[in-house]
Amino acid sequence: MDRPRIAYVTLWFPKASETFVFREVKVLGELGLPLTVCTLYGDLDQPLSPEMRAFPAPERLGSRAAARLLAAFFSELVRNPRRTLSLAHRCLGPGFGTLERFGENLWGFFAGFALAGRFRDLGVTHAHAPWAGGAAMAAWVASELTGIPFSFAARAGDIHPPEPALARKTAAAAFVRVNNAANAVYLRSFAGDAPDKVALVYNCLSLAPERGKSGERAPGPVRFLAAGRFVATKGFSHLLDACALLRGRGVDFRLVLAGDGALGPGLRRQVRRLGLEDRVDLPGFLSHDALSAAMLRADVLVMPCVVDRDGDRDGIPNVIMEALAHGLAVAATDVAGIPEVVRPDTGWLVPQADVPALALALEEIAADLPEAERRARAGQRLVHELFDPRANAQKLAALFAVHSRGAR
Repeated sequence: MDRPRIAYVTLWFPKASETFVFREVKVLGELGLPLTVCTLYGDLDQPLSPEMRAFPAPERLGSRAAARLLAAFFSELVRNPRRTLSLAHRCLGPGFGTLERFGENLWGFFAGFALAGRFRDLGVTHAHAPWAGGAAMAAWVASELTGIPFSFAARAGDIHPPEPALARKTAAAAFVRVNNAANAVYLRSFAGDAPDKVALVYNCLSLAPERGKSGERAPGPVRFLAAGRFVATKGFSHLLDACALLRGRGVDFRLVLAGDGALGPGLRRQVRRLGLEDRVDLPGFLSHDALSAAMLRADVLVMPCVVDRDGDRDGIPNVIMEALAHGLAVAATDVAGIPEVVRPDTGWLVPQADVPALALALEEIAADLPEAERRARAGQRLVHELFDPRANAQKLAALFAVHSRGAR
C-alpha cells in the first residue's frame, strides 16, 4: 500500500512556542511519510532554534493571498452555488463564541477553498490540522470540496472554552487526536455516538538535552525555572507570590522566569512590588536551544498553571516533559492532563492557585535536593516512555493511513 500523502494545515509554522508541532512534522518526515505543511498566516517574526531555521519553509498563505482565497471561493460559488452556500451555513452557522475565534475561523473557511485546489495538485490523501480552530476549519472545508478525509488535534485554548462549532467539526472529522487523557474524556462528550473517533496520542518529546547535567551540583541557592507565554493560564503571578513567602522563610533561591506576552509588564511590576529584584530574573523569550541550556543550569521547573475564568487551560505544558527529559525536578498544579505526568513519584503536584501549597512544595524541594533528583529520574523514564517521538509519530502515521483516500 502506498504511503498516504499528508497536508498539515496550521496557522504558523514553525512557531517557537509550538515545538511539539515542529517535532511531530519532522519525525513523520523522517519516517518517510510524504508531507506538506500549509500555513494560513504569513511568516512569523520570532527567534527560532537553528534546527527550526534549517527546516524547509512551508507553503504560506497570509494576507497577500486574500485575493486568491476570495477568487477560489467565488469560482466554486459560480460552479456549484447550492453546495457552496450549504457549506458556508454548516461551517460558519454554529457560531464561535468570540470575535477573535470567528475571525480566525472565517479566514480558515476561505483558505479551505484555495487549499482544496492545492491538495488536488499535490495528490494529498489526508489533511490534518494540529489545532481545533481556524486550521481545522480550513482542513474541513478542503475535505468537503475534495473528498479527502481530514482530522484535527484538540489541545488547550482551542477547545477550552469550547466554541459552538466544535461538535460539528468533530462530527465531520475522520478522527480527532488528543494529547492527554483528560482531553480524551472531554472531547468524547462532543463526539455523540462516535466516541471511538477520539484518539489519544501523546506529543512527541520535542526537546531533549544534547548532553547531561555536568557532575556534582555546585553549592549555592536552589535554582527555579519557569517558562511559557505570559498569559493567565500559566499562573506565574501565583509563583511570584510563593517566592515572596519563600524569601520570608529564609529559603535561598533564584528564579528564572522566561517568556513574554501581554501579562509581562504586570509581572515585572509584581516583582518590584514584592521586592524580588535580587531573586527573580526575567530574560524574555528563550529560543529552543537557549531553553535547553537554561534547563541544564536549573534544579527545578515550576509550572503553576490555572484554569482561567473563561475556562481556558493548558493540556499538558510541553515544557514539563522537556524539563523531565533534562533531569529537572518538577513542581506543578493539578490542572487538566498535568497529573498524567507529574505524579507523587515523579514530582510535586499542588492545587491550582494555592500559593501557600506551592510555596511549601518548593520549600520541601529546596530542603531535600537528593529526593528531587530521585523523582526527576523517575520522571525522565516516564516521559521517554509516554512521549517517545518515533513511537507516537508511528501511531499518528497509522491513523493517517487508515483514514486516507484520493481526492475527487
